Amino acid sequence: MGLLDNSSQKSYYEGTEFGGYQFISLENVINNFIVSYVGDDKIISKLKRGDVAFHAQRALQELSFDTFKSTKSQEIVIPPSLTMVLPQDYVNYVKLVWSDSKGVERIIYPTSKTSNPLKISQDVNGVYQFTGDNLTTSNDSTTWENFKSDSAVASTSEGYKFDDAAYDYNVGQRYGIDPQYAQANGSWYIDPLTGKIHFGSSLSGKTLILHYISDGLGTDSEMVVPKLAEEAMYKCIAYGIMSTRANVQEFIVRRFQKDKFAAVRKAKLRLSNLKLEELTQILRGKSKQIKH
Repeated sequence: MGLLDNSSQKSYYEGTEFGGYQFISLENVINNFIVSYVGDDKIISKLKRGDVAFHAQRALQELSFDTFKSTKSQEIVIPPSLTMVLPQDYVNYVKLVWSDSKGVERIIYPTSKTSNPLKISQDVNGVYQFTGDNLTTSNDSTTWENFKSDSAVASTSEGYKFDDAAYDYNVGQRYGIDPQYAQANGSWYIDPLTGKIHFGSSLSGKTLILHYISDGLGTDSEMVVPKLAEEAMYKCIAYGIMSTRANVQEFIVRRFQKDKFAAVRKAKLRLSNLKLEELTQILRGKSKQIKH
């Protein structure tokens, strides 16, 4: 029986969930694995469903980081506080951009030349202040206050970047410029202690878009696997189970490890979505001469 026999085209096109056929739910992956791999005369004779579910979730997490298209995004207007709270399911960032009036995304580069250290309160003599037995501290440091109040940070008016009157003699003589400051889109850094992103003052009021990576386990609707990588999920689950079971010979574990490696590599190639026509157009553009 076909997978589409029980659903009508009318219900699909009048609904709201489009493109779902390219995915398979994690629940179905677990069920399919138990049917195909567990039982008499099969690779695994006996196994608890909870074990399969654990290794399936671990496989989904690992594949979400560098194989699946698990990039998510959030858009906000940067407030006067010049901070953004990290998303609830944030694992790592892909890039931060701000959107201009034409909808073009302008990438913002992270800065490594500042931070927001924990500020310790002191009196006029420099003696540490205490609240009970603990040091009195503040999450907003003087370093951060100075960074966000300086309009020259990550703005086009910064003198050492340009040949203004004070630096006319630097024409053609500035070597080794730091690329993170050789642009005018702004700068930012993440404070892991407070779980916030901090921005330079030139970005206040701009529309910010954060592209970030999640692990695919945020909600039930997100726990899906692209069908192009379904086989990789089965191989990852099988290797995870066989590598943690007792009395399994090493050569069998190695065999499952090789199968996993090959399946993940194939999934990456499939999900890379390389199209011959698009690559041809890019190469044609590379061969054009740019006249000055």
